[in-house]
Amino acid sequence: MQFIFFLIIGAVAGWLAGLIMKGRGLGLLGNLVVGIVGSFLGGFLFGFLGLSVNGLIGSLVMATSGAVALLFIVGLIKKS
Repeated sequence: MQFIFFLIIGAVAGWLAGLIMKGRGLGLLGNLVVGIVGSFLGGFLFGFLGLSVNGLIGSLVMATSGAVALLFIVGLIKKS
């Protein structure tokens, strides 16, 4: 059940990151994958910075920030 919760949070985070990073989205399926991968990246970044999250909102903020960072990096790579 927790794995399904993780996938749902990642999917919503990817969708939100696509809205935040206008012009840097990868389409619906791409943003969903970016959100799931961004969840891992957000967890790593928050852990590196010594931040911790609790609950649904905290997990969503962490995953969305990771997805935004990932979309930013993908956008830089696509430009070059």
